[in-house]
Amino acid sequence: MCDTEQNTVAILPSHRLGAAGRPCVLVVMGVSGCGKSTLAQLMSECMGWPLVEGDDLHPPANIARMSNGIPLTDTDRAPWLERIAGQIQAWRAAGLSGIVTCSSLKRSYRERIGGNSADVCFVYLKGSREDIAPRLRQRTGHFMPSAMLDSQFATLEEPDMKEEVVMALDVNAPQARLAELACAYLNQLPRQNPVLGRE
Repeated sequence: MCDTEQNTVAILPSHRLGAAGRPCVLVVMGVSGCGKSTLAQLMSECMGWPLVEGDDLHPPANIARMSNGIPLTDTDRAPWLERIAGQIQAWRAAGLSGIVTCSSLKRSYRERIGGNSADVCFVYLKGSREDIAPRLRQRTGHFMPSAMLDSQFATLEEPDMKEEVVMALDVNAPQARLAELACAYLNQLPRQNPVLGRE
């Protein structure tokens, strides 16, 4: 069970997540530079679930556009979202669990990849531009230029804490602590009905 005092500060589960029960797939989401890959790796180790990096599923044309500072359009993102949705559906169809990273900036993207299913939970690393910009400037070996952060925030539609299956995490908290609290919260949730959870 989570440390409730820390939980109120660092993680905030949505009403629908608490009502739905333990999800079988986690999508670690947020703007570029928020720490998705690190948190997803920590949660993968904690939960014992496989991890897929969403960035690895981008078509080469998308990587080229972003490397040149050109924001992606919805048309550009469509094949990428389909690949992520396919991975999630493969896990669910096989009765397996998994974690995938994906910015999931718009609600329509989240509905597309998660199918609005109760057993797909979005783990949202929430922070301001001022919180995240310094991290992005320090990052090396990634195709996303820091100048594109403005376009990411312009596109971002924050998850609805009443209607979506989501857990919001404070990007300013230590990631090891976030992973610990998030996994503890998820593990204390009752398992979903195998039929109802996949409607």
